[in-house]
Amino acid sequence: MNHEPNFFDNLRAELSSWRLWMDRAIVLGYAVAAGLFVVGFTIAAEWAFGLFERLHHTAPWAILLWTPAVTAGIVWVTRRWFPGAAGSGIPQIKAALDPALPPEQRGLFASLRLTVAKIGLGVAGFAAGLSIGREGPSVQVAAGVMQHARRWLSPQSTIDTRALLVAGGAAGIAAAFNAPLAGVVFAIEELSGRLEARASGVIITGIVLAGLVAVSAFGNLSYFGIIRVPQLGWRLLGPGMAVALVSGAAGGLFARLMIASLTGAPERLNRWRARAPVRFAAAGGLLVAVIGLVTGGVTFGAGSEAVKQMLAGHDELTPLYTLLKFIATWITAWCGVPGGIFAPSLSIGAGIGDGIAQLAGADLGPALIAMGMAGFLAAVTQAPLTAFIIVMEMVDGHSMVLSLMACAMLASLVSRMISRPLYETLAEHMLRGAIGTPGPGTAAKDPPVER
Repeated sequence: MNHEPNFFDNLRAELSSWRLWMDRAIVLGYAVAAGLFVVGFTIAAEWAFGLFERLHHTAPWAILLWTPAVTAGIVWVTRRWFPGAAGSGIPQIKAALDPALPPEQRGLFASLRLTVAKIGLGVAGFAAGLSIGREGPSVQVAAGVMQHARRWLSPQSTIDTRALLVAGGAAGIAAAFNAPLAGVVFAIEELSGRLEARASGVIITGIVLAGLVAVSAFGNLSYFGIIRVPQLGWRLLGPGMAVALVSGAAGGLFARLMIASLTGAPERLNRWRARAPVRFAAAGGLLVAVIGLVTGGVTFGAGSEAVKQMLAGHDELTPLYTLLKFIATWITAWCGVPGGIFAPSLSIGAGIGDGIAQLAGADLGPALIAMGMAGFLAAVTQAPLTAFIIVMEMVDGHSMVLSLMACAMLASLVSRMISRPLYETLAEHMLRGAIGTPGPGTAAKDPPVER
């Protein structure tokens, strides 16, 4: 027979265990620390990119030497000392959460050491002007901090390493985008697959405290400000469908290229990358520099400023520049530098939406740009709920909930016809490397690697 809870008995049980409250205090402290690390990463990345922009404006042709040299140095340091820091950071946390990974090997993908390395190498990538974002890496940064709390918790604690990793990843997204709802959905859709009752409190705590730290540092502002959209009606249907289909196809192609490049598909360029990764990175950095100079600097960095300009009605990414941003982001990721694709994906999606808006009518521009961001991000990640909520919170677009949701779902569906899930496939590839299981098409013997 079920009994109603007894308030006083429950209160007595809560207050009787000092160790329980100590464990909670430890988790609270680590959640605040995760937020501080993400804030520090944000400030350092913006400072580094500011230095790069000053160099670009002062001596633009020096970029042709600076960007390849720094890119090669980042890849050399990453491969020699911090291989787990390469790339976005989200596949690493997915791999760390996989039950097949032995617990003693979780440090390959999430640790305080990798957190510090991710920040330092990511900041160097911004200083080089590479087409990267800081939001994906913030997932690995915050998760690496949060998982460290487990060593201080009591053996009887119900808070396990898995819950801490999911909470850290969700907190990283929430703090980086100032999007707490996106953090919760990201934890469910991309990391854990479900929200367990015993882990939900830890996840919400991490999101709230890390988010409060970020808000204290930067203010409670929407990432891209507040967009002004006209009354949405049937006139949006045709252009909106076009945005969803184009962004879905482009995002699926991007994900497929990323998978083929980063999992070592047996192509000539990947064989060169395997033999001489540092020289490959230098060549990739040179291409990114050339593309940036050709576009007047628009393709350098995350691309957030270009999105803000487009939302304000000032075109920054023409269709050609959008294609070049696509290529620059792919090449940057292919080089193997620590850096994310969330912000560049939003920039590419905004360019797709803006290009279609120029044909459909300028008054639909803000709405189509927001839909392009949601569509391309959903297509690349195949996580439509996370994508549309991130964009909704970033542009304060509550009036566009249904439009963003429909665009993200349709774009994700198109992408699934073209590519496997990006983060899941990369996580499986990392997991095979960690536990020594060969994947399909893996060569019997790897070529000698340039260190």
